[in-house]
Amino acid sequence: MDVAPLALTDSIKVLLKDTATRLKGTERRQFMAQVVQSLGRGGGVQAERELGWNRGTVRKGLYELEHGPIHDAFEQRGRKPAEAKLPQLLSDIQAIVEPQTQADPTLTSQRLYTRLSAPEVRRQLMAQKGYNDAELPSDEVIRQRLNQLGYRLKRVAKTKPQKVIAETEAIFTEVNRVNQAADVDAHTLRLSIDAKATVKVGDYDRGGKNRVSTLAADHDFKPTATVTPFGIFLPQYNQLSLALVTSKLTADCIVDRLEDWWQQAKAQFPHIRRWVINADNGPENSSRRTQFMQRLVALAQREQITIQLAYYPPYHSKYNPVERTFGWLEQHWRGSLLNSVETVVRFAESLTFKGNRPTVSLVTQAYETGVKLTQTAMADLEKQFHRLPGLEKWFVEITPQPA
Repeated sequence: MDVAPLALTDSIKVLLKDTATRLKGTERRQFMAQVVQSLGRGGGVQAERELGWNRGTVRKGLYELEHGPIHDAFEQRGRKPAEAKLPQLLSDIQAIVEPQTQADPTLTSQRLYTRLSAPEVRRQLMAQKGYNDAELPSDEVIRQRLNQLGYRLKRVAKTKPQKVIAETEAIFTEVNRVNQAADVDAHTLRLSIDAKATVKVGDYDRGGKNRVSTLAADHDFKPTATVTPFGIFLPQYNQLSLALVTSKLTADCIVDRLEDWWQQAKAQFPHIRRWVINADNGPENSSRRTQFMQRLVALAQREQITIQLAYYPPYHSKYNPVERTFGWLEQHWRGSLLNSVETVVRFAESLTFKGNRPTVSLVTQAYETGVKLTQTAMADLEKQFHRLPGLEKWFVEITPQPA
């Protein structure tokens, strides 16, 4: 029995156009084709005139009704991003920028700042990575990729000169060289260590915001306790170990944390024979701190691990990768009251950095301050490690004696 062609009344036209608008892709085309079929002979012309539908789209829908959906392949259309043609571009940009990057100096945000501008990054891509000018994208595209990777350019305020020492650039050059060599050596593990500012435990306002109403004390008072977060960070793996220390952070405490961490980590890294430790040459972990160096020599000998110390220049500790994790931690708990040591521990355990949770330990052992070697003992100890000529204070290698 023949079916009468569809009559396009005003209400039907509104309904058909509204329905077609709500559908997408092949579903929309096939719906339009079915409507045209129901209009009978000359339906395509009528649909174009009355409904505003494109006859090419309708023909494609009619084909799909008979042969099945056509893949639109929208992702294959248009201009491809630069990294589609240069698959190593983002990793090469990161390799150039990373050594010149610092955490937010205030440690109140997750921002990263680099000393390199987009034109300089582009120039170094050609000088270091072998790209040519024609194949590289423009400075503006490089700038966009730097932003995409999370790096921001920070200007130095003219009213606040950056503090440097004569050896600053030489130290940076050597740190970058040592770190790059460590990252490509399968038997070397790079560690970044440092301590965050001591946290006062109590009902203190930490300057953050919270969606839940939170009341802090309206005056300063003596804290109920203090906690110093000490971090051991593996930049290549984005793994963080946090020790929350309630005592003074001494040289003995620092090496104890390294020993405890290694007992947990050595199963993951059975092939490692060398550590490169990035630090800030502070008073308790300086290469001139006799107790620190003595404990490291003992650790290297016991574990048969070569330990190389590579310190950042003075006033530049924010380039140490572990500092970035402290920015995340500060932002994580800034809007809350850290009114007990247990609360500090719980907040540290719930931190997520680059998709990973840190391992957290609470250290309540009391450490004695002022422990040091005599000059004679230190002179004997000096024979067991090698200092880099010209930068003796900043680069030290401890090689264990054969077991």
